[in-house]
Amino acid sequence: MSGSETESRRVLLTFQHPGHVHFFKHAYRELRASNHEAAVVIRNEPVVAELCEAYDIDYRVLSEAADSLPSITAAQLRFEVGLFRFARKFSPEVIAAIGGVAAAHISRLTGTRGIIFTDTEHATLSNALAFPFADLICTPSCYRDDLGFRQYRYDGYHELAYLSPGRFSPDPSVLESAGVDPEERFVVLRLSSWDALHDVGQGGFDDAVEVVERLESMGVRVLIVSSSPLPTEIELRRANVEPHQLHDLLAYATLFVGEGATTATESAVLGTPAVYVNTLSAGTLAELEERYGLLFGFQGPDRHRRGLERAIEILEGPDDGRWERRRQRLLSEKCDTTEIVTHLLTDEQLPRQQATI
Repeated sequence: MSGSETESRRVLLTFQHPGHVHFFKHAYRELRASNHEAAVVIRNEPVVAELCEAYDIDYRVLSEAADSLPSITAAQLRFEVGLFRFARKFSPEVIAAIGGVAAAHISRLTGTRGIIFTDTEHATLSNALAFPFADLICTPSCYRDDLGFRQYRYDGYHELAYLSPGRFSPDPSVLESAGVDPEERFVVLRLSSWDALHDVGQGGFDDAVEVVERLESMGVRVLIVSSSPLPTEIELRRANVEPHQLHDLLAYATLFVGEGATTATESAVLGTPAVYVNTLSAGTLAELEERYGLLFGFQGPDRHRRGLERAIEILEGPDDGRWERRRQRLLSEKCDTTEIVTHLLTDEQLPRQQATI
């Protein structure tokens, strides 16, 4: 797939989750530096605006966040109406997003090229709402589903758009922010809020307090990352770092343990072993476990017990450089995903559907 990148393009990006900001931030900068016009619109989810400001990304808020599952439909409708109005004024040649329900719908309505990036097979509802309307659906090569002729597979992960060595170097000042001694071993524990549509009916750990107690019994500090209230007994373990410092923290951690797939993947590609405890899985997670040995997933009814046992085994194991060796193998086989993103956003030869209004 090739095309000219010399002519200026008008690209519209939509962010509805903090991970979307990380995924597109380098592509956004490269577009602007190459004299393309890039606009960003967001749904005002927690942390999204804060990250945009931290990374100097200009944005416009189109709707407020949904504060409950029943309000998601109304919030989505408001966002799509706002996106349609903005697109009519901005006249983009490409609308792109992760997941991309709104991006796919509005690109079809306006005859704009619509590009969706996804790595989440189990997001069945949003996939069903978005895929039929997109021009291109971009997935990692390990994505389990065959999406037909509009699927573009690449040898990378979403997280390598911002955590490949050329894009990211950990900042040691995060240790001071978190109150951690540079010689101290610590575990990052990620507890999910379980408020996404694809999280309905799913679960992770049975008892977060027990997780903390078992990990601390190994002589390590536990730093908790969560957007939800924590049990009183473990609230003081909440990590005292800014959202944009999370990846620095993960890079220096001895181990990641948690319920969040994205954070588990981020840890793995940074060379920090990840114990992922969640009833949901995905192709990316499976490849990180089966091919690279950097992630260990536990999905069954005894996931809590088995996940904790694996975490203890890792903490008891030798510090022999095995995790960094596995990471180097991964990096030698995978691409810088931002290069793929930037190329696809500026490729004039991609198909484009006709407007439906």
